[in-house]
Amino acid sequence: MNNIFNEWQWRNLRYDSTESLEELLTKEKVSVYNGFDPTADSLHVGHLVPMVGLARLQRFGHHPIALAGGGTGMIGDPSGRSAERNLLSAEIIAHNVEQIKGQLASILDFEVKTNPARLVNNMDWLSQISMIAFLRDVGKHFTVNYMTAKDSVQSRLDREDGLSYTEFSYMLLQAYDYLYLHDHYGCKLQAGGSDQWGNITAGVTLIRKVHAQTAHGIVYPLIKRADGTKFGKTADGDSVWLDPRRTSPYRFYQFFVNIDDANVVEMLRFYTFLGQLEIAEYSQAVTERPHLREAQRRLAQEVTRMVHGEAGLAKAEQATKVFFGEEIAGLGAVEIREIFADAPSSQVTQADFDNGGMPITHLLESAGVAKSRGEARRLISSGGIYLNNVRVQEAEQAITLDMSIEGRYLVLRRGKKDYYLVQVQG
Repeated sequence: MNNIFNEWQWRNLRYDSTESLEELLTKEKVSVYNGFDPTADSLHVGHLVPMVGLARLQRFGHHPIALAGGGTGMIGDPSGRSAERNLLSAEIIAHNVEQIKGQLASILDFEVKTNPARLVNNMDWLSQISMIAFLRDVGKHFTVNYMTAKDSVQSRLDREDGLSYTEFSYMLLQAYDYLYLHDHYGCKLQAGGSDQWGNITAGVTLIRKVHAQTAHGIVYPLIKRADGTKFGKTADGDSVWLDPRRTSPYRFYQFFVNIDDANVVEMLRFYTFLGQLEIAEYSQAVTERPHLREAQRRLAQEVTRMVHGEAGLAKAEQATKVFFGEEIAGLGAVEIREIFADAPSSQVTQADFDNGGMPITHLLESAGVAKSRGEARRLISSGGIYLNNVRVQEAEQAITLDMSIEGRYLVLRRGKKDYYLVQVQG
C-alpha cells in the first residue's frame, strides 16, 4: 500500500475527491484539515469517521489539522439539515469547544516529531475580520448563482421555512477557513463527510481565485444502516456520544457489538486500522459463523479502546460478562445502572437494613423475584438465587447495606439470566 489514496479505495472511503488528488498524495506529504462544529459538548460516533480519517492520514505521513469550529458554530451549518439549527450562545459554544478538544486529542498524535497533529479554533481568526473586509475579500469571489446551486442550499430553498441569510453565509465562512489554513499552515487538502462537498469545493474555488493555486478536497460516504436510516443512534433514537458521561463505555461497546451483520464489515473498514487480509477473515466469519459475532466483538474492542482507552474497554467487557454470571465486584453504581437499565426494578430504603439487615426472603418477595417468602426459600435451597452474581447459600441470610454497590444498588438474579435491580433510597 504505497499511499493513502489506495487505502481509501480498498476501504471504500472515497465518496468523491478533486481531480489530481491521487497524484498529489503520491508525490508529497500535505497538511490536511477537517472541521468539527461544537453544536454539543461532545462529538458522537458519526464524527469518528473523519476523526479516524485524520489519524489515518497522519499514519501515512501527512500533517493533520483538527479544526474546532468556535466561529462557524455560532452560525450553524445547513448541510444535511431540513430546518435551521438553534443558535447557541458564545458561552455555550466556548464550553463545547473545550470539551471536544480533548476528544479530538485522544485520536490524533500531537507528540510525534515528524508530523504532529495541530488543533485550531476558527474563532481565533473569524472574530478578527470585519464584515466590510469579509464581503470585499471573500464575498466578491462568489455569485449567488454559484451558492444556490449547492445541494446544501438547494434542498432548503423549496421548504416553507426556507434558508436564513445566516445559514446561507456558512459556506463562505468555511471557504475562508480553508483559505486561512492554506495561507498560515500550507494546507492543501480538506476532508469531511459527503454532505460537506459543497462547502469544501467553495474553499477550493476561493483559493484558486485569490492565489491562482490548486487546493483539494476528499469526502467520505455518510454511513447508513441496512434499512437506510442514519447511523450513530441507538434503537431508541439516542445519539451514541464519545463523552463517557453521556454514553458509558459499556453502552458504547454494546452499540458496536450489536451492529447488523450487513454493516459490520463496512464498519471495520471505516472505523479501525485493521488490515485488508484481517478484515477479509472477519467478513468470512460473518458468512460462515454469524452466531459467534466475531466481527462485531472485534469492532467493539477496537473502537472502544480508541475512544475510552484500555481501562474503558476493560470496564465495558467486564460489564458485558456480568450477563453471563461473572462477578460484579469492581463495577460502580453508574455501570450497574447502565447494565441493568432494562431489568425489572424495585426500591428499598436504607432504613430497611436497620436492626441487623433485611432477610433475603423478604428482599426477594418485595423485588418480585419470588411470589412469596416460601417460594423464595425453595429457590434458594435449589441454588437458583444470586446476589450480585454470587449464589445465596442460606435462606436465613440477612442483607446489609454494605453488600450494596456504592450504597445504591443490589442486583438479584434468578436462574441464569433473569436479573432484577434493587435501588436503595436514602
